Amino acid sequence: MNASKQNLSNDPRAIACEAAKTRAGGARLLARRLGVSRQLVHAWKIVPAKHVLRVEKETGISSHMLRPDVFGPAPATKETAE
Repeated sequence: MNASKQNLSNDPRAIACEAAKTRAGGARLLARRLGVSRQLVHAWKIVPAKHVLRVEKETGISSHMLRPDVFGPAPATKETAE
């Protein structure tokens, strides 16, 4: 395995992308809900920024988890601040 694939497998954005696909019932069902092709969603290693808000709405996975590089870290909650 090359270094870039190994780095991506440990990338929280990639983990969140796979979780979104799983939570939606697979790439095919997520694609249908987003109105894009199954092949497009299947090819995602991380969710493209232009699809993040819709993926968040469809799966409940925070945009901050899907793309912290775009949306920043999740805001601190009362529980995490204590």
